[in-house]
Order: sequence, then structure tokens, then C-alpha cells
Amino acid sequence: MRELQVKKDLVSFCGLYCGSCGKYQKGKCPGCAKNERANWCKIRACCIEKRINSCSECNEFSNVKDCKKFDNFIAKLFELVFKSDRKAGIQMIKKDGYDCFARYMAENQLVSMKKQKA
Repeated sequence: MRELQVKKDLVSFCGLYCGSCGKYQKGKCPGCAKNERANWCKIRACCIEKRINSCSECNEFSNVKDCKKFDNFIAKLFELVFKSDRKAGIQMIKKDGYDCFARYMAENQLVSMKKQKA
């Protein structure tokens, strides 16, 4: 297992962890917060506009799944294909904080929390 960086500034706006991403590790992406070419991302734009670090800090919705920017068609497709659970990531950040989330994701080499089987 390779040692990954544990840095809270590598937590994306939508609850992914850039520090575990292959593109970030190879220097091909600066991570979500610094990726100015990601102007297509509505979640990123929303968080920047609200001056918050992630959807976990948003007080507009009590449940992040109620946000149409967070829970759109592409997000649902991403969730299905990659068995990803960004909502669980946002919930963990809310509960345990950015440092704990970054440490958990790096230790488990995860970009996204994995969907739990029902």
C-alpha cells in the first residue's frame, strides 16, 4: 500500500478525496479546489459563491440529496457506475470534520466513499 497525503485541502467540494486520485498523484490535476478548469462543475461554483469548503457546510438544505446541483442525473450515473456514495462523504465530514475524513480516505485509498450494500 502506498502512503497517501492526508490534507484537508484535498477534500473536494462534493465529498470526494483528491489525495487518493491517480490524476492528482501523477501531477495531472491540482485537486478540486485549485482546478480552475473545472468551471463546468455546478457544485464547485456554488460552494465558491457561498464561500464554503464543501456541501457539508451548506445550510440551504438539511439533506444534501435535496440539492439538485448535488443530486443530478450525472451524479446518479457516477454513483451507479462507481458504487460511489458522496452523500456518505458529506455526512462524515459534517460529523467528524475534514481532517478525520481526509485521514480515513487516504488510509483506505478511496476517492469516494463506497455505497453500502442494502
